[in-house]
Parts: sequence; structure tokens; C-alpha cells
Amino acid sequence: MTVGRPREFDPDEVEDAAMKLFWERGFDGVSISDVTAAAGVNRRSVYDEFGSKENLFERAMRRYLAGPGGYLHEALARPTAREVSEAMMHGAADTVSGEIRGCLTVGEAPGLPEMRDATVHQLAARFEAAPELTGVDPLLLARWVAAVCQGIAIQARSGASRADLHAVADMALVGWPGDAG
Repeated sequence: MTVGRPREFDPDEVEDAAMKLFWERGFDGVSISDVTAAAGVNRRSVYDEFGSKENLFERAMRRYLAGPGGYLHEALARPTAREVSEAMMHGAADTVSGEIRGCLTVGEAPGLPEMRDATVHQLAARFEAAPELTGVDPLLLARWVAAVCQGIAIQARSGASRADLHAVADMALVGWPGDAG
């Protein structure tokens, strides 16, 4: 029996396969063997390129944040704090209700608590700079927005429809401080 040549190693393909697996199953639910099977490469190549499952997860997380989870950066560029929050919540609803349900950043894995905290602080800094927000604790507001987004992700994982998730975002925004518009 002849054995074919192993497929050439493409780190981007491995990162993409790993991102999808971690997103779907969580950090603890994915092994390097799962990644190698999904990407069609051997373990040695994965370890040579990434070093460890933790390093592979970190790179998969960066890929997620630059791709499907990129709504954060788009939201931060919106002109008002309310529009930032709307874009965050509706961006979360779109991202977490796609082919893979839920969010890669909601769970426990190395670096995730720090990444979530950094996101809250990015939002808080944006809210602090918003002249239209007065008498509002920007960090508390950022935590509220993050909590709504994380809740949307959990509801998506539990089977809520995209329309329902957008309705949750709209309902949450009714609680916007001060003028509702």
C-alpha cells in the first residue's frame, strides 16, 4: 500500500480550523488531535509551529477577534456612546448566531478573563471620552454592555434565534442612561 505525501502545512489553515473548533467546543473540549484531524496535518507540524495548545488557542483567538469578533473595533469607531453600545450588542447577536453558535470569548481558557477585562476597559475609555455621557460611571456602563453581549452569546448557544437575540439587544438598550436616543 502506498502512502501519499502528507499535505503541506499552512499555519493559517490550522489557525482557522482551531478557531472553529475552540469556538464550537471551548478550550477544554478540543485536543491537538482534533485540530490535526480537522486541518489534515500531523501533530509534529502543529507543535513545531505553535508550541502548545495554549499558544494555538492564543493565535486562534487573535484570528477570531480580527475576523468574526471584529465588531468590537467597528463599534468603538461609532460617533456616540449609544451607537457604540448598539453596534456591540447587535454585532454580538450577528456573530454568535451564525454557523457556530455562541462566542469564543465566553468560557474559560488561558487569557480569556484578561481579554474580557481589556475589552471592558476599552469600552470604558471610549465612554469616558463621550461628551454626551454625564453622571454615568463609564466602567460600570462598559461592564453592563459586556454583560449583555455575553448573555446574548450564552442565549445563542442555548438555541435562541438571531431575531430573538436582536430583540434582546433592543430591549437592553431601553435601559440606556439618560435620553433613550
